[in-house]
Amino acid sequence: MSDYRSRDWTGLKLQIDGHTAVVTLANPPANTWTVHSLADLRDLVLALNADRDIWALVITGEGEKFFSAGADLKQFADGDKAQAREAARRFGEAFETLSGFRGVSIAAINGYAMGGGLECALACDLRIAEEQAQMALPEASVGLLPCAGGTQNLTRLAGEGWAKRMILLGERIDAATALRIGVVEEVVGKGEALAKAKAWAARAGKQSPIAVAACKQLVQTTRSQSHAAGLMTERELFVDLFDSADQAEGVSAFLEKRAPQWTNR
Repeated sequence: MSDYRSRDWTGLKLQIDGHTAVVTLANPPANTWTVHSLADLRDLVLALNADRDIWALVITGEGEKFFSAGADLKQFADGDKAQAREAARRFGEAFETLSGFRGVSIAAINGYAMGGGLECALACDLRIAEEQAQMALPEASVGLLPCAGGTQNLTRLAGEGWAKRMILLGERIDAATALRIGVVEEVVGKGEALAKAKAWAARAGKQSPIAVAACKQLVQTTRSQSHAAGLMTERELFVDLFDSADQAEGVSAFLEKRAPQWTNR
């Protein structure tokens, strides 16, 4: 399972810190996405999902200025529809796989998060923005649209009005506004997002990773399932936890007044 840890990932850097994987978007100067880096993000998240020792995922950008400026527009300069279809598919696969990561995913937004850069952060469970960060979905200004979940995920987080301001008007928001409208969960000082994200990942690590995966699945089913169906699934997954070693360990640790030793099994 360790082979993915030593592999070179296109436009991405991987660091393992305990039970947390830190993925740095690294395609200078603006950490833009290409079809190759998107394919590698998909494959990397799948590898992390298969590694039972990884419980949390932190994503940040390399350098001080950009989290990610989104797609490299040079790939669309010739108007090739086949290339556009391939890029849209790669974006969808990458960020839907990211959204489906079984553990807690946290975006440490350390600078500009534009277009597909913001969409990457929106695909994570939680977002921390540094005070100087700027966020936008400006695709319509170049005759395109957000095709990596932006129209859906931003609307779900911020509501239809703000989604329309950002997408239809091309409005850029700062970190304080992002916090106020629910796009991010916390704002920190410059250079502090990664440390805060790692601290959140450590807090998540005190929870049973099996229980966290089930809870995350349930929270995300509210996007598509009816309330009644969600309640039924909630009860079923509660009972399913009794098949895990972590359930027995968690209850025993509580009764014995000690810290639990999770195995994610």
